[in-house]
Amino acid sequence: MSTTRSSRDDRKFRIATGAVAALVLAIVVGIGFELTRQSLLSIEKFGMSFWKGTTWNPVSGEFGALPFIWGTLYSAILALLLSTPISLGIAIYISELSPRVLKQPLTYLTELLAAIPSIVYGLWGIFVLVPLVRKFELWTPDALKKIPLFKGPPLGVGMLSAALILAVMVIPFSSSVAREILKNVPAAQREAAYALGATRWEAIKVAIGYGKTGVIGAVMLGFGRALGETIAVTMVIGNSPKVSASLFALQYTMAAVIANEFTEAADELYLHALIEIGLLLFIITIGVNAISRLLIWSMKKRVTARTIAATPMIAEAKAA
Repeated sequence: MSTTRSSRDDRKFRIATGAVAALVLAIVVGIGFELTRQSLLSIEKFGMSFWKGTTWNPVSGEFGALPFIWGTLYSAILALLLSTPISLGIAIYISELSPRVLKQPLTYLTELLAAIPSIVYGLWGIFVLVPLVRKFELWTPDALKKIPLFKGPPLGVGMLSAALILAVMVIPFSSSVAREILKNVPAAQREAAYALGATRWEAIKVAIGYGKTGVIGAVMLGFGRALGETIAVTMVIGNSPKVSASLFALQYTMAAVIANEFTEAADELYLHALIEIGLLLFIITIGVNAISRLLIWSMKKRVTARTIAATPMIAEAKAA
């Protein structure tokens, strides 16, 4: 009797938890559906030309999203290039080199960066980062200013400031995941390297090589975080809808244009165009995060499979 009731309770619990898990999927699908429905007017009128257009003029009803797509990808990629070496350096030091007494404080301080609100980063960017970037722009030699990458007025606000503040915001996410990946690398990998006469650095390279799929996933996770950042970037990027390769130019991102102009969108087409930008940002972010999670999952699966395969050999060696 008690066994039957226990089985019934287990079934109810499984159904309840399954429903909660399905609710998450339903929310994601619902967000995608609603964004698509609310942007139909823009999709029907502009089609694919919306993503290739460079003119954004709500007064004349001309909407092209290319400047925002460019600004979003450009700032996120620059942030990734700046943050990845620092993130991996933090992860390697904490997991491989740090004294035990420093591991917990360093881990806490790194993760604390993720808890700082975006608006605080934005204020720090305006009062500290932008003046520093302006000084750098003023000190840039005239010969470099002839290169498209460094053209533009020395205002301080612009793509370089946005990329730097994004890099700081991405570091705790990438470093935390990369640290966990390195911790999950089997000790046998390092021990085998030491047995072959490897130095400390060579053994660390072996661990990084073993977990490279997961490390790439950690970097991609940071990339997804950078794509969707709004307030801090809006405060320092200059918010000018232009496509430019210059680090000093005022530019715009998809999240920033939605935050800045959504309340001003009185015209229905204008509103649908903004929502269509949100739809694309949603698709890109979901895609990048899905890829990063798949890479991390494949890494963990590979580690588990190799551990299981090695268990009988370890047991035999101990018995011998």
